[in-house]
Amino acid sequence: MVRKKNKGALNLAGLALFLLALPLFFRMGGGQFAMAEVLPGQADTAGLSLSFLQEEEKEILTANVLGKDDIEFSKSFAISAGGRPLGITAEQLAKMQDFSYLKSNYYIIDSRTTLFPEDIDVEQALGLDLTIEKTTKEPKILIFHTHSHEGFADSDMSKGLSEGIWGVGEELKRILEEEYGIGVIHDDGQYDMVNGKGQTTGAYERMEPAIREILAAYPSIEVCIDLHRDGVAEGTRLITEIDGKTCAQVMFFNGLCRLNKDGTAQAISGLENPYLSENLAFSLQMKTTADGLYPSFSRKIYLNAYRFSLHMLPRSTLIEVGAQTNTKEEALNAMEPLAEVLADVLSEGAALGHDSP
Repeated sequence: MVRKKNKGALNLAGLALFLLALPLFFRMGGGQFAMAEVLPGQADTAGLSLSFLQEEEKEILTANVLGKDDIEFSKSFAISAGGRPLGITAEQLAKMQDFSYLKSNYYIIDSRTTLFPEDIDVEQALGLDLTIEKTTKEPKILIFHTHSHEGFADSDMSKGLSEGIWGVGEELKRILEEEYGIGVIHDDGQYDMVNGKGQTTGAYERMEPAIREILAAYPSIEVCIDLHRDGVAEGTRLITEIDGKTCAQVMFFNGLCRLNKDGTAQAISGLENPYLSENLAFSLQMKTTADGLYPSFSRKIYLNAYRFSLHMLPRSTLIEVGAQTNTKEEALNAMEPLAEVLADVLSEGAALGHDSP
């Protein structure tokens, strides 16, 4: 009992000495040293909102116990618009609000069309709530393939659709349902075939009536994914390494429904899209989320002049998975990260990103 009392007294004496030494410690810059171990490589607090901090933390910041110069906050804190996390840093948002930076770092723009600054407000697009209710009781996502016979380097399409992009879509459906609890319908329509022969011309016109019929039959569907495989030069390899696996890169795709005529944008009659702004927001959220989760997984967003299959729902996207130079395995491996990106945007909000190009 005596030993315990003596030990307690020593502990109290040590604590008192520590508290008495604290002011001297901070005046000597010790606070900066200590905080550096907890918050490495961080930015000055000037201009940053403190709304995400607890009241006690705000008091510490404003009481000048350490001084502003002694504390730096992480650049990677998420910022929000309308209460929704944007998934990027304030620094990255500032870069993206420079239209020249946005165009050169996030988009490939087909020469037949053009993108204008008024087409996309970055903060508004990233803040748009595109979330859905996660459930497998009813379908929430429709996956289809306007070109269902697109194959890969080692595909034997004589064995059936599972050898090509349709088989990749089946894997995406499985992961979304089993791992993320999101109900999916996977359409097996073959719109690039006419009278038993391959014909891509007119596939988008043949696809639409069938897809609209599915959407009418299942009004719970909120997301349309037209899954494709790109075509590139034979020497091009669209791959990245994720979790030790070689994956095909993906590319999100938008159609702007207008042609560039001598620097003037002209709408394409009969190919209107009432959901263009939502389409653009959807692809940008997926791109920034993918960059945050898996840098180098997503290529730049491709903007084409035409409408394609993107006008039937606000949450519509066309995704290119690799190219004809990728293997089936590489395309299948890409479905795990793609499913995570989709699930994050559609059900949990954008993931905290990292600095992009």
